[in-house]
Amino acid sequence: MKITILTLFSDIFSQFRQYSIINRMVKKNNLTMEVVDLREFGKGKRKDVDDYQYGGGPGMVIRVEPIVQAIRKYQTKNTKIILLSPQGKQFTQTIAKRWSKVKHLMLICGHYEGIDERINHYVDEIISIGDYILTGGEIPAMVIIEAVGRLLDNSISRDSLACESFDDHLLDYPIYTKPIEFEGHRVPAVLLSGDHQKIQAYRKTMQIKKTKQLRPDLYNIYNKHK
Repeated sequence: MKITILTLFSDIFSQFRQYSIINRMVKKNNLTMEVVDLREFGKGKRKDVDDYQYGGGPGMVIRVEPIVQAIRKYQTKNTKIILLSPQGKQFTQTIAKRWSKVKHLMLICGHYEGIDERINHYVDEIISIGDYILTGGEIPAMVIIEAVGRLLDNSISRDSLACESFDDHLLDYPIYTKPIEFEGHRVPAVLLSGDHQKIQAYRKTMQIKKTKQLRPDLYNIYNKHK
């Protein structure tokens, strides 16, 4: 897979590229990260890419032209173009799985007050990582790269991906390790029994219980689909 990031802050991704799973995937050539500085397409000596907004209002707005020029230079016939914006659809594990099958993902990182609305005509999807505002789209881009990258072939073991939070609209089951008892809190006896059928049943029960308690919104979806 190839991921192209259009950003005003390309240096942010230098360290991220060397991190954990992402670093392993890059070294294995399973993942190519291409970071494009949008100022390459700016105007004038300062390579400006922003301007004041029509109608008045605070802050600067990224112009549509430099982003479209970058899209056209770096896109291929297989490119899926994603605009990162708090106005977008919520990013989910289901979307991450779908995108892990894409050959080329292009992520557009906004900044300042946002991007000229006309950019919406040039993207395939608009995505948000949550209902809050960040300074720019760089951290959301990293979140997406991490979530998608770990799903690529040979990134981590298939066993680790077999049962995770949000599969089947449920949170993951509780997990434990040594010691068996800590300050009066014991590992559930069933996990020490060696009876794999009972362990599976217990874990499923706890997934449902945990989801109902912590994420009733997900639990309602699970109830509709079970």
